[in-house]
Amino acid sequence: MKYSIHLLKMNRSILTTAALPLVLGLCSLFLCESCVNNTVSNNRSPLAADCFIELPLGSIGADGWLREVLLRQAEGATGHLDELYPEVMGPRNGWLGGDGDQWERGPYWIDGLLPLAYILKDSALIEKATPWIEWILSSARPDGQFGPSKDYPYEAGLQRDNCEDWWPRMVALKILQQHYSATGDERVIKLMTDYFRYQLRMLDTKPLDNYTFWARYRGGDNLMSVYWLYDITGEKFLLDLGKKIYSQTEPFTRHFLERDRLQGLGTIHCVNLAQGLKTPLVYARFDKDPKYMKATQVALDDIRRFHGVPTGVFTGDEAIHGSSPTQGTELCTIVEYMFSLETMYRMTGCLRFADLLEKVAFNALPAQTTDDYLTRQYFQQVNQIRVSRIKNNFDCDHGVDNCFGLLTGYPCCTANMHQGWPKFTQNSWYATPDGGLAAVQYVPTHVEARVASGVKVRFDEDTFYPFETKVRISCTSIETPARFPLVLRIPSWSAGSAITVCGEEVDSVPDENGLVRIDRKWSEGDRVEIVFTPRISFDVWNENSRSVERGPLVYAYAIPSEKKKVVNTVDPQSQGPWYWEFEPTAPWNYALIQTPFTRIGERYRVDESRLQEEILFPWNEENAPVSIEAEVTRALKWGEYNGMAGPLPYSLGYNFKTSGTTEKIKLIPYGCTILRIAEFPMTGPHSADNYE
Repeated sequence: MKYSIHLLKMNRSILTTAALPLVLGLCSLFLCESCVNNTVSNNRSPLAADCFIELPLGSIGADGWLREVLLRQAEGATGHLDELYPEVMGPRNGWLGGDGDQWERGPYWIDGLLPLAYILKDSALIEKATPWIEWILSSARPDGQFGPSKDYPYEAGLQRDNCEDWWPRMVALKILQQHYSATGDERVIKLMTDYFRYQLRMLDTKPLDNYTFWARYRGGDNLMSVYWLYDITGEKFLLDLGKKIYSQTEPFTRHFLERDRLQGLGTIHCVNLAQGLKTPLVYARFDKDPKYMKATQVALDDIRRFHGVPTGVFTGDEAIHGSSPTQGTELCTIVEYMFSLETMYRMTGCLRFADLLEKVAFNALPAQTTDDYLTRQYFQQVNQIRVSRIKNNFDCDHGVDNCFGLLTGYPCCTANMHQGWPKFTQNSWYATPDGGLAAVQYVPTHVEARVASGVKVRFDEDTFYPFETKVRISCTSIETPARFPLVLRIPSWSAGSAITVCGEEVDSVPDENGLVRIDRKWSEGDRVEIVFTPRISFDVWNENSRSVERGPLVYAYAIPSEKKKVVNTVDPQSQGPWYWEFEPTAPWNYALIQTPFTRIGERYRVDESRLQEEILFPWNEENAPVSIEAEVTRALKWGEYNGMAGPLPYSLGYNFKTSGTTEKIKLIPYGCTILRIAEFPMTGPHSADNYE
């Protein structure tokens, strides 16, 4: 089968069909009545109440640049992966009843396709996901197990009985939860109830790691689904199952508290860490010991210190690999880390999780896929001076790991990358336990929900955030004026914030969780405006280097480059028939100059003039809406090494040799770059050239 990789255009208007399949049952075209009404509830006792409540899938829609990103996903690989990648093509895939792959690839794809379909209200995409959901629901066995029973691996063509692997079913459960959220399909509740009874019976003899170690590390996802079902049904056996699953999951709480896994190199797979990070807090809903929050905070501190990079993520290529800006970060890590942070924030309301989530979403995520959403990198580098088929200093090297292609590196990311933006959109608004709404991630969206005692309301969020720092939220419709709270998150980076409601300034001092609560009687036409105050800051990283940051954005020097399409003659079957390489065409070894706070405005000039333009898609170098002109010098001893940026000179040190002259370069948002420098050495008073 040849890969037919081309941009498959779809009508950007809402597609219609004569009838949707049975899965939609008595629902309206896109949402069941309960989902349209947005009836939500918090956790059932004895589970701890969450700080926020997720709205039914389809309640939140995307506008502006965010809608454009989602449309490009629909027109690119997310909407057409079954036409591009044989592993998820029907009817051979095991999750469609075929004799092909029964593992994670198909479920990974649907886990991103399904929320995208309902957010865009795209009937064609819903119908594309429907056969997968219908097959999953119809695959339930009398004993409670579901899913494929045999596996014929695509590569080898050999049969093996692997029907009890718990891991891919964890992804399928997430799909079913989203399907239920959008449609209210009660078949989901029966299947999950029967399956969890089966799992409770089987785990003593066939524990999570009975087939593969992946399920042991990712048991937190399984646990989330168990508690989700308990909140709906109240079946007590689910609490017993939760304790058993937690006992068989990798002991992240102990590892984090004892600090025995994150300080070294190669001690844990990067995606396992990204998914496992939420496990302590998921279990804390049942066991309310504060140690689980403490463990999570300690883990984030250690990740930042030993493996962190400016984009908010950590290196892992594939095992965790230190803090050098030339180590790779896997795309699966980024989207799973985002999902963990979304989950952790919704449960706890901890500002740190929300701030970290927006940094990852607005920097790391857009940098690793192409504009048409047809190709991606397996690993990205913070200091990425070339994208080519070279042997990088990665823990796991597939040869084309940082080239842009459909299957370059390893194809798990080809199937899993699709959940990033849709789930970020779904987690931009929440319901509050007291009948209100919360805007927690600022992107152009609209939300329809029921507030107070059941009043239907719509808010539209008009913003070009994260590029501009002004957000406008308007009540565009409401059944009848009603009193309820609107909760707003104030990012920790904002040096000051101003909030007005209908033109009148209100108290904008946030609480300890960074939240401002506006409790009033709302009417149609009411308008909230939030103005944040960003400042240029310099965070410290590997070898005392610095990143340039402003608001939620990291700024990087976009290295001029030459793009080349390469026919893959080495391994076209597993790595795809072609890929993109990028070679630098200009110097890149720039160093920042140590600057007193009072003079930062002289050496770093922010240009926001392009914010007046209508930029539909902002995530590339040509369209970068904001920039910073920086005065820099050249670091003479810093050059290319083994096809990558060499080791960073130690910043502010005695042996820092510079060119002795200054130059001006333009820095743009990291997410708009391909070749880049985002961790810069910095000269200081002991350098060969002292600029102060």
